[in-house]
Amino acid sequence: MATRIAVVGATGNVGRELLNILDERMFPADEVFAVASRRSVGKEVSYGDKTLKCHAIEDFDFSQVDLVLMSAGGAASKEWCPKIAKAGAITIDNSSAWRMDPDVPLVVPECNGEAVLGYEKKMIIANPNCSTAQLVVALKPLHDAVGITRVVCSTYQSVSGAGKDAMDELWNQTRGVFVNDEPTPEIFQKEIAFNVIPQIDVFMDDGFTKEEWKMRVETKKILDESIELVATCVRVPVFVGHSEAVNVELAAPMTAAKAREILRESPGIMLVDDPKEDLYITPKECVGDWATYISRVRKDPTVENGIMFWCVSDNLRKGAALNAVQIAEELLNRGVLKPEKQPVTTN
Repeated sequence: MATRIAVVGATGNVGRELLNILDERMFPADEVFAVASRRSVGKEVSYGDKTLKCHAIEDFDFSQVDLVLMSAGGAASKEWCPKIAKAGAITIDNSSAWRMDPDVPLVVPECNGEAVLGYEKKMIIANPNCSTAQLVVALKPLHDAVGITRVVCSTYQSVSGAGKDAMDELWNQTRGVFVNDEPTPEIFQKEIAFNVIPQIDVFMDDGFTKEEWKMRVETKKILDESIELVATCVRVPVFVGHSEAVNVELAAPMTAAKAREILRESPGIMLVDDPKEDLYITPKECVGDWATYISRVRKDPTVENGIMFWCVSDNLRKGAALNAVQIAEELLNRGVLKPEKQPVTTN
């Protein structure tokens, strides 16, 4: 029998994208179940040309599946992942609940695919933060080439990273500006329409936000504990697609041309970089794509061995759903899951 999968949080932005990508990449699943909260019971979601009716997580028998793709928030993950493990299924979790647990692998397949084999301790594999996922895909080949000592990253993160209600808030506020009916911010701390907000998640005692902390500690766990990273994370009035301006200090000299050559040949990356022709990628152009796009690669003349670049990716895909499915593909390719047919190749 091929792998049986449950998608938990199937009615949310990421849950729907998980179902789309499972179908798009022809994941060899014998059966797929849509699971959500009790209030979503009976709601229908699309899976390819099929329609799935949602099951309540409280009533669902997880012993009938091999793999769970969980995108229901940290509180639900903390409650349900151990229960799912006792039922015998592996969970790939999209929340922050398990990322820094030393017994749970944190995986971006282009960077540390072999780490999926550490699932056995708790039967959980964590998906990183959306802003971290695209960043480490870009950093990995440069780190492998000469080593990275320090990273400074400024993010320009879309509202979809905060969920469907946040996307609705941007839409309503934008419309309201033109009809003199500006609604009060509810999801974000300040108005997001025609604005940028230098806060994502809560502030910590040191003045950084938790999102900025996540990028630091997750990059260290995925790539190398010796890498120092500092980030400023900003919410921008874009519906889908996260952008990042990245400054990298390398352990040895590297020309911009060599950096482009390395990035061009690396998995998961599309290099679009020709300033003379105004060739670079914006978040609008990355929506619906699998790649992490790199543009504007250049030397940083202010530090020794510095390289700068612009990094853009669809946060609902690589930042969440696609990366989770790629982790599932790693489990297939490494023999943890047993399909009836050959697994697809991970991009």
